[in-house]
Amino acid sequence: MNKVVKAALFLAAAVVPLTSMAMLDAYIDGVHYKATPTRLATSDDSKIEVIELFSYSCPHCFKLDPLVQQWKETLPENVTFKHVPAIFRDSWLQLAKVFYTAEATGDLEKLHPLLFKAIHVDKRRLLTEEQLLDFVAEQGIDRAAFEKMMNSMTVKAKVKKALALSQKSGITGVPSMIVDGQFRTDAPLAGSMDDMLKTVDFLIQKQTK
Repeated sequence: MNKVVKAALFLAAAVVPLTSMAMLDAYIDGVHYKATPTRLATSDDSKIEVIELFSYSCPHCFKLDPLVQQWKETLPENVTFKHVPAIFRDSWLQLAKVFYTAEATGDLEKLHPLLFKAIHVDKRRLLTEEQLLDFVAEQGIDRAAFEKMMNSMTVKAKVKKALALSQKSGITGVPSMIVDGQFRTDAPLAGSMDDMLKTVDFLIQKQTK
């Protein structure tokens, strides 16, 4: 084996560890992500839980959603992902109720993109329970059944839990990501929406080790 071949093999072997080191240095605690104020409970200790805190009324969440829909399909099997509606004002509370009601009735996959479109493309005012129920009925969903579920103890309990998470997570805006109940990041911290998802990927890798 000549010297040129030996040198090439040595450089190839060095690439993997150097790349790993660069990855470890790329995202810095306190710069690209921060610890949550307290350790937050997760739904399954055997999985790494990723939560996106969002609001249908947030234009940045609207822009991020197509990226998230593609990105979540790339997550490893040991990771669970879920949306949680953040609640910082009364109108967000109503939207959270619709989210959890649609989840309970099996209409979330249908309503999720339609709510974003109605608010940000069609410029619909969907602030009150009546306005939201009217919108739901327009989509061919039974209004009375949806309203009954919307005011059920099941939905109220989930909304209450989402409110508590919004307050305890330390987030200051949406969209924000919580990883394994321990870390939070957002676009301003990470640098961009795309970098936010890359930071989450890094945190998942960090928790897997």
